[in-house]
Amino acid sequence: MPRPNRMKTNGNFKVQPGKIRGWRLLAALLAVAAVSAVAADTNSPPMSQQDYFEGGQQTYNNWIEFSAGDLLNEGNLPEAGEIEHWRGGVFGGIEDLHIQGNAFTNTTFTIDGHSIFDNHDYDVRLKLANPDKWFVQAGAKNFRTWSDNLGGYYPPTGTIYSGGGVLALDRGEISFAAGLTPASGPALTFKYTHSYRNGDKSSTIWGPVDVPAATRGIYPGFYNLDETVDAYELDAKQQVKNTTLGLGLHYEHGKLNDALDETFYYGEPNQKEVTDREQTTYDLFSANASSETWLKDNLMFSAGGMYANLDNNFSGSRIYGNDFDVGYSPALYNGLGYNDMTGDSLLHEYVMDLNLLAIPTPAFAVIPSIRVQKETWDADSSGTATFSDGTFGDATAPFSGQSHRDVTDVAEGLEMRYTGITNWVFSLRGDWDEGDGSLKENGGLSSTSTFYFGLPAANNETDDRRFFQKYSLDARWYPLWRMIIDLGGYYKDNRYDYNFPTDGSPNNAGQGSFLYPGFLTIEQFRTWDGNFRWTLRPLPNVSLVSRYEYQLSTIDTAPDPASGLSEAQSSRMTSHIIAQDISWIPWSRLSLQAGFNYVLSETATPAFTPSAGAVLDAENNYWTVNFSSTFVVDDKSDLNVDYFYYQADDYQNNAPAGLPLGSGAREHGVTATLTRHINPRTSASLKYGYYHYTDALTGGAADFTAQLILATLQVRF
Repeated sequence: MPRPNRMKTNGNFKVQPGKIRGWRLLAALLAVAAVSAVAADTNSPPMSQQDYFEGGQQTYNNWIEFSAGDLLNEGNLPEAGEIEHWRGGVFGGIEDLHIQGNAFTNTTFTIDGHSIFDNHDYDVRLKLANPDKWFVQAGAKNFRTWSDNLGGYYPPTGTIYSGGGVLALDRGEISFAAGLTPASGPALTFKYTHSYRNGDKSSTIWGPVDVPAATRGIYPGFYNLDETVDAYELDAKQQVKNTTLGLGLHYEHGKLNDALDETFYYGEPNQKEVTDREQTTYDLFSANASSETWLKDNLMFSAGGMYANLDNNFSGSRIYGNDFDVGYSPALYNGLGYNDMTGDSLLHEYVMDLNLLAIPTPAFAVIPSIRVQKETWDADSSGTATFSDGTFGDATAPFSGQSHRDVTDVAEGLEMRYTGITNWVFSLRGDWDEGDGSLKENGGLSSTSTFYFGLPAANNETDDRRFFQKYSLDARWYPLWRMIIDLGGYYKDNRYDYNFPTDGSPNNAGQGSFLYPGFLTIEQFRTWDGNFRWTLRPLPNVSLVSRYEYQLSTIDTAPDPASGLSEAQSSRMTSHIIAQDISWIPWSRLSLQAGFNYVLSETATPAFTPSAGAVLDAENNYWTVNFSSTFVVDDKSDLNVDYFYYQADDYQNNAPAGLPLGSGAREHGVTATLTRHINPRTSASLKYGYYHYTDALTGGAADFTAQLILATLQVRF
């Protein structure tokens, strides 16, 4: 698809409101609704409110719902599309369609789907089935997401860096399936799926720009994606006495042609366009088998196994030029790149699962389980590395790399549930995962370092051991028939230990200390969590739900003694989550719901030094409010009103020392929908939505105000 124009602007995007042509669609739809109302059978006997809402005394199994709308926007249209999931401008089509009937004797035919013009949103599914014998179905769907090609904001100069325009990414699939589903005997199912992903999406990898007295990674990059996958599945299931047997075969062929496009030093004499392209074709084959047996009425055993083989062939390049997707040519300040890179990898995976469900008494159940997984893979690559730093001129060098990975994991689980105490339910669960593996790495692109860093090529061997454990306890208490109290919590500890029989990189604090993996010997992630939930119905028409959760997470790191650094707590995150919801039905025609959520979360690291200020403690505090109501206007009409508000004040402007980060956003929106049941077969609705968004992190460049007008007409038959 065409590349967006690149530009730099100091202001907001300005997009004109939608044209009057959108109102023509709305007027036409409302006119159809009016005609349907006139055509209603005026001689029919009066019907109750339930008749109107559920199709009257006759049930209609088929329906079609038309819609037309317009999104009018002021401000940043790409941001509005990304957040609200609507494309700006006029859209319309079939919102929902369902048709079913008898194609011939004992055979049903079903059509489901929707198609929204100019939103690139459609879905159609066809199915022909003979119950208890066979079925055939086919389908196709596509949907589009939008993202804003917006980069960073530099407060000292008031500059926002933008790639310009809106980025659009389509996802979809075409599928076919058929199966035999006899009441007795083996059931067989075959399915073919062609899926794809095509278009552009924003990236959080930004290119460098020289700002006053500093260089910041602030100019936006974006991904250009072109991916297709063809998958074939064959599944069989057979019941043999008390045992259900299953067998599955899966084959998948994929083609991925993706690129990360970055701009380095935008607007400067040494501006470069960098295309980091990755091309992969792969073949994946897997086979699985399972069984489930009720040994007794209170004892069930299940087992499963899987084998998978993944064969990859890949190529790629990282090229600097005066445009994207150009060939390599030597030039100053090209930076580290490569071209003509090719390689392949092969993965073998084996998995076994064993599970037991035992119910020794009606009040007690226990579920032990074990899972064993083994993976081995080999990979190799080769290509030509390139580099120019403006001092030593342009240099190229061939590189090659090989790697081998072998890993085994054994996971055990034990879950127990007890209900033997009146008005109490207890649940206890433990999970353990033990694993070890080895990784050998030789060569690779790091061999290029010999001609600009003076460092040796990679030659590393890493042995790693893992031990994960998690313990959780939950209790539910019913002290009153209108009250429920839930208490729970868990402790999780994930520990990694590394040993390096061969380590070709220096691990001291001097030159080359950034070359991993030999730098770390221990990493440990711990989490303590406690939560409380209180559900109360003080009145028959009032319901209250209160919730509080506390969570503390830490990361402890031990570097190689050669580094001269000691073990440290590299991160500590504390979170408090408070929530309150209330439901109230003050009148048979009116229902009200409201909710409030408040999150306090902070991540502290030793890298934070108040004097330098380049790395700040991360704040993730925000609160939300939501409200919804339904009002039954009369026997044929109802009105729904919804409102939400979100606010985060975590923006930290430390531009002189580092990159400003943290969310400083506010968003609120209100929608109102009026639905009119014209007759038992026809209903129409009109929806209005107002949305407003501001963002301090972008200096206002992402701000927008959007208004949505949407009309729908549903006809049942």
